[in-house]
Amino acid sequence: MLYLGCHLSSSKGFLHMGKTALSIGANTFQFFTRNPRGSKAKDLDPADAAALLSLMREHGFSQIVAHAPYTLNACSAAPETREFAEQTMADDLARLECLPGALYNFHPGSHVGQGEEEGVRLIADLLNRILRPEQQTIVLLETMAGKGSEVGRSFGELRAILDRVELRDKLGVCLDTCHVHDAGYDIVNDLDGVLREFDSVIGLSRLRAVHLNDSKNPRGSRKDRHEKIGRGEIGLPALARVVRHPLLQGLPFCLETPNELPGYAAEIALLRGLYAGEEASEIPAER
Repeated sequence: MLYLGCHLSSSKGFLHMGKTALSIGANTFQFFTRNPRGSKAKDLDPADAAALLSLMREHGFSQIVAHAPYTLNACSAAPETREFAEQTMADDLARLECLPGALYNFHPGSHVGQGEEEGVRLIADLLNRILRPEQQTIVLLETMAGKGSEVGRSFGELRAILDRVELRDKLGVCLDTCHVHDAGYDIVNDLDGVLREFDSVIGLSRLRAVHLNDSKNPRGSRKDRHEKIGRGEIGLPALARVVRHPLLQGLPFCLETPNELPGYAAEIALLRGLYAGEEASEIPAER
């Protein structure tokens, strides 16, 4: 089973996102927990959350992915910035208990000149303060492209964070195809080798979701510019190998390509065809 979806707006509530996902052929989706550039979160409607869970069971959805705001920096040099990240993430995790089984993805952060080791320590310390044994949500560290002073550009950096967290069973990893490509991993010519390295350093059991994106930049550019499926430097054949790879089956694949809903629907249909063994004959037209 291919669990494939995209990033959806949460402005109209949980059930609306589920129905929108169905309308474009998706059986998973990702959403921001609150304004991605701000701090305000909408009031929760437990009945709306319950209605989404019912729809997901009825239509065989996989886990869905909640994404933390981009503004959070768990390893900032400024204590008030780290405190904001901690309060926001703790609140998000408390709210996500209404969607048991959801995944919570976040960008580890940028050490802003403090150094990788200090960045790793600060991120792990924050996680140790907010994770709870009873929580039902798995928190995902996202693989990063390595622009600026980002932490998480290598599998080793993510492993260093994992090693310092006490409740490791509450943590996983989300692999972003654009990010790992831009960080220098050769998923185009050696996907098997990249996954072997991931397994050796982190463990494939910790890989819980995939962000499926093409890249505007060549491998190793460390720029993080997403492109539509098949129109970038990764290309359609390589992304088809990702969705077909036996070690990745059963994971939620979430598109974060620069699209509106019609474009996402076209990419989902294309990728479902490739997964089923069809030839990669046509890239969706520009919209």
